[in-house]
Amino acid sequence: MPQTQPIPAAQLLEQIERLRPVSDFDGIPDLQERSIALFREAGRVLESPRCMNCHPRTDRPTQTDAMRPHTPWVSRGPDGAGEAAMRCSTCHREENYAASGVPGNPKWKLAPIEMAWQGKTLGEICRQILDPARSHMNREELFRHMVEDELVAWAWTPGGQRTPAPGTQAEFGAIIKAWLDTGGECPR
Repeated sequence: MPQTQPIPAAQLLEQIERLRPVSDFDGIPDLQERSIALFREAGRVLESPRCMNCHPRTDRPTQTDAMRPHTPWVSRGPDGAGEAAMRCSTCHREENYAASGVPGNPKWKLAPIEMAWQGKTLGEICRQILDPARSHMNREELFRHMVEDELVAWAWTPGGQRTPAPGTQAEFGAIIKAWLDTGGECPR
């Protein structure tokens, strides 16, 4: 039988997919082009399964890196946290449950349907998150959501066999801030 062995920390760090630092974009002189390039880098997180699974195009979330329909069958419900008979918090408890792979957080719920991203281009996602009528957030609230929200933070510590979102939430936050500071431009 194979024996378990510790994995050296340096090897673990090599496996983490990094986000480019904001300074990598300083060489783009045109502010609009720089802003778009920054959002494209942020899009590596936004288009990852960790974000897409909670931003489905239907009332049914997806799960796993393959973005399969949620099992058991659940539906958004009136507040995004499931129907009365099957609330998200029924299974999603205080922390990730290793035995079953169920992600943990009692505040688990879907993004508003106006923020459905699956099947959208990165430019369409960008315009959605900047539209307060759809995102229900102004730019400051959007920034706080991206860098402070505990459900968003889960993307980097998903547990189970899930691939974390690229980089770290701090790196992502720096990119979002730089994107907003350069005008919050969207790709076409």
